[in-house]
Amino acid sequence: MASRHFSYLLIFAMFLWGAGWPALKVLTYELPLEVVSFWRFFLMIFAFLPILYLFKQPLTLKKEALVYIIPSAILNVLFMVFAFIGVQKGFAGSGGVIITTLSPVLTFILVSLVFKKHPPRMQILGLIIGFIGGMVMLKVTNLHFNGAEFYFLLCAVDWAVLTLIAQQSHKVIHPIHYSFFIAIVASVIFFFIALPYDIMAVTKQGATFWSSLLYLAIFGQTIATTIYFIASGKLGSSHASSYMFLVPLFALVTSFVLLGEKVELHIVIGGVITISGVYLINRSQRS
Repeated sequence: MASRHFSYLLIFAMFLWGAGWPALKVLTYELPLEVVSFWRFFLMIFAFLPILYLFKQPLTLKKEALVYIIPSAILNVLFMVFAFIGVQKGFAGSGGVIITTLSPVLTFILVSLVFKKHPPRMQILGLIIGFIGGMVMLKVTNLHFNGAEFYFLLCAVDWAVLTLIAQQSHKVIHPIHYSFFIAIVASVIFFFIALPYDIMAVTKQGATFWSSLLYLAIFGQTIATTIYFIASGKLGSSHASSYMFLVPLFALVTSFVLLGEKVELHIVIGGVITISGVYLINRSQRS
């Protein structure tokens, strides 16, 4: 029964992540990237405070943890920049599908190269299938450096590197503390980037803007990530990671319902192909 409850919580977390893409799209209509990004990370700091209290673990920062926190914060900053530009140029639902399906494939490639692991045949097959799906989603024959798909590809590469660093960071820092300190460092970085702009322009925005910003900072990031970490500890990381396949679906559905975005056929076809590849990779790892 307990495992069923965590399964429901994971589905809820995947919905929160997926619905974050149309929320980000709404924010691109109003204010510059620099201002929006600063306030997103700044609000995350306060959203983490009650979670830190509930965990009741002493908040400590070891020197060796900075080796993981600072690069991770920089990668989070870059991810926000690429994602913002991507949804500004294209569809939020497409970004949700491309990034969340390509990232596991790229992460697997990165782990194999860094740790010099020779993957078994099932994983190689999954990798090939995932690569084909990625090419379909990215419309590789029409890919150009100023299109939305290119920025979504940069997001996927960024997140793959970030995932590898995050996995290694667990040796020296608790995942919740790791996320909290990343929010602090990213806020400081974006504060100086946003200084030339009207950083207090958010006070002039309406309910739609603030609901999207608060959703991203509190629900789409802090709460969803915390649920995922807790469920991973209870169910196992392999079981929990399989729920990531729901994120593209929720991203497409919420973008269609909230923004009226059309569902692009090549995104659906490529997404299904890539998910099949990722499933084979995960199944081989579990066995």
